[in-house]
Amino acid sequence: MTTPPDRAPVVLVLGATGYVGGRLVPELLAHDHTVRCLVRTPPTGLPWTDDVEPVQGDLTDPDSLGDAFDGVDTVVYLVHSLDEDDFERTELRSASNVREAAEAAGVDHIVYMSGLGDDREDLSPHLRSRHEVGVELARGDVAVTELRAAIILGAGSASFEMLRSLTEVLPAMIAPTWVTTTVVQPIAIGDALRYLRKAIERGPGDEPHDIVEIGGPDQLTYRELIDLYAKVAGLPRRRIIPVPFVTPRLSTHWVNLVSPLPRQLAKSLIDSLRNDVVVTDDSAFTVSTHIPLTARAAIETAISAIQDLEIPTRWSGVTAEERAGRPRPWDPDWAGGTVYEYVTHTEVQASPATALRTVQGVGGDRGWYGFAFLWAIRGALDKIVGGVGLRRGRRHPDDITVGEALDFWRVDAMEPELFRLRAEMKVPGEAWLEWTMHERPGGCTCIEQKARYVPRGLFGRLYWWPLWPVHAVLFPVMLRRIGREAERVEALAAEGRHEPDTALAG
Repeated sequence: MTTPPDRAPVVLVLGATGYVGGRLVPELLAHDHTVRCLVRTPPTGLPWTDDVEPVQGDLTDPDSLGDAFDGVDTVVYLVHSLDEDDFERTELRSASNVREAAEAAGVDHIVYMSGLGDDREDLSPHLRSRHEVGVELARGDVAVTELRAAIILGAGSASFEMLRSLTEVLPAMIAPTWVTTTVVQPIAIGDALRYLRKAIERGPGDEPHDIVEIGGPDQLTYRELIDLYAKVAGLPRRRIIPVPFVTPRLSTHWVNLVSPLPRQLAKSLIDSLRNDVVVTDDSAFTVSTHIPLTARAAIETAISAIQDLEIPTRWSGVTAEERAGRPRPWDPDWAGGTVYEYVTHTEVQASPATALRTVQGVGGDRGWYGFAFLWAIRGALDKIVGGVGLRRGRRHPDDITVGEALDFWRVDAMEPELFRLRAEMKVPGEAWLEWTMHERPGGCTCIEQKARYVPRGLFGRLYWWPLWPVHAVLFPVMLRRIGREAERVEALAAEGRHEPDTALAG
């Protein structure tokens, strides 16, 4: 189909709310592509919802696909059914339906994200299915570009979360022998997205079924990948004991025990790790000549993204590659690794601005609104183990800016309805304390107080639970007193008076 000169090419994304698709859509929009998404349920609340054309349909129901494919120039196929028991049959049926719908609509090009692997080898069911889908898509008259990638490194990707969980939770592990022999060539999610976008913009290749192998510059065994993650994360080197009798089934149960991945998904990933998945040619240069990130840089970006706990609307000022690696609100529940939270709420008779000014006044001489002795003990313990303690106080009783020290915290974010502190105390992980203001009818504000903790290693996970009873007493009292102070300040402002807001200090 030839695109009229007065119309931008239309890209239909299948799997737009998945891990790769949810990152590709904003990437395409940022480069002025017209994007349509086939979804079972129209997405809501996503940053790009209003910028795409959602069309309801189901790949297993061919009668529901016609409207989605009508007028489309390029179809991007990012759908995989790895968490289903009968995924091979489901994927082939879906691919056949897509091929027929694309032919009927006169689509020019299908771009498909597949997996690396040598077809001459005994591939795992997961990799074999990926390749069979590519063959099925290419059976028709529509040109197909099949991008084959190995492990994708990015916060929230299934492969990265399995690597992260195994390395952080287990200081030592018994593993199958393939951990030390099988070679993989990982790629950063940002680089994978660039190859996808460039393949769309390039159009069909020289062959009707153009297979393009993509990967980062490093080829590593899985053991080397675990060692690299541990080094980047600041963890001791993990002890790995390879034994021949550890089967994929046993490995699946083990991964399912220590990681948040669903069992079927873990099984598909583990089965695939018995095959070498490396780039064997330079076909990637026909799509893009950019230099991909190293495995170390990709892991550093992903870990930093998880620790920052940012959401897309606050990612201004970072590159597309950095944004791509961050967790997204629509990622699966297990994405982004373990995050512990203690959340409390209170509703106050005060404006959001007054409530925000009140929480921005915590710390220093004003204190933390209750249980001063507990904060003092925590500060003293921090000093004993080489931390900063509470003595730093704050520069000014009222004024504060992003990046300033505040006792053993540092101001991480300040927005019209948000104030977030990052802990600089000694903890086996990363910790934040944040407040969000939600305006309510009648001049009220709901203050949400959230303590967040991302553990590092096994001890990091054990650290959280003994403190839970302390949090259960400390944080609700703290927030109630902050709420009372906000109401007091609001009442004084209504009377045109002001006095130092230290009534609830300590």
